[in-house]
Amino acid sequence: MRSRTLKRFFTHILRTPVPDVLGFVALLAALGLLFAYNTAALGYRWQWHRVLRFIFTIRDGGFVPGPLLTGLGVTLRVVAASLVLSILIALVTALFRLSRSLLAQTIARVYLEVIRNTPLIVQLFFTYFVVAPLVGMDGWTAAILALSLFEGAYASEIIRGGITSLPAGQWEAAYSTGLGRRDALRFVVLPQAFRRILPPLVGQAVSLIKDSALVSTIAIYDLTMSGQVIVARTFLAFEIWFVVALIYLVITVTLSASVSVLRHKLLGKYEYHY
Repeated sequence: MRSRTLKRFFTHILRTPVPDVLGFVALLAALGLLFAYNTAALGYRWQWHRVLRFIFTIRDGGFVPGPLLTGLGVTLRVVAASLVLSILIALVTALFRLSRSLLAQTIARVYLEVIRNTPLIVQLFFTYFVVAPLVGMDGWTAAILALSLFEGAYASEIIRGGITSLPAGQWEAAYSTGLGRRDALRFVVLPQAFRRILPPLVGQAVSLIKDSALVSTIAIYDLTMSGQVIVARTFLAFEIWFVVALIYLVITVTLSASVSVLRHKLLGKYEYHY
């Protein structure tokens, strides 16, 4: 009985993200040791004791965030706003692609071709240096707009694929109950498609978090820009960039693991996606 209980416990653990996370951490630890050995051979002296104050300090008994945490807050705000806007853009674009209107299909196709065939950094520069001065847009809004348009183009194909993957019988069943096309999409099709598009949408959200580092090129003091400023002032290149990379890693892995748990509750099983 005890061996059977242990077997069920370990089987359950293997179905969770825990083994993947532990394996990834072990790989990072091994790479870190190898890197530390090589830098020691070059005569580099690690100064980790100087890094903590750039993350946070305790002053007068209170918690004071350092420039890295402040930059992280900016990154999270940019990502949150861009994520909401990109999903709205993606949904509208997907519906335009599925529309019977030739004009709507043409608008969606042109948007997708332009966005997906030009680099994100070029879109950021175009939005910040060309569009923003013409319409009186600040850098914050320009960054969110550029990221949302870029990520929305890819997310729209995920949503469209999820909708078209459902059997035609779902539409017919909705119509048979008296629902119109809009209500059928809202109450029948999209709720079912959500379960299918959730994992790839999470992957797109992870890409958004990583792509947000490019907003530092248009003078947005996010996490990456804060790291650049600290490195320029202190020359702690290895230490600071290790910490910045670790912060991004924690955010993306936490997001993936959280959605994996949510998917488990929706579908009754764990599936981990990066």
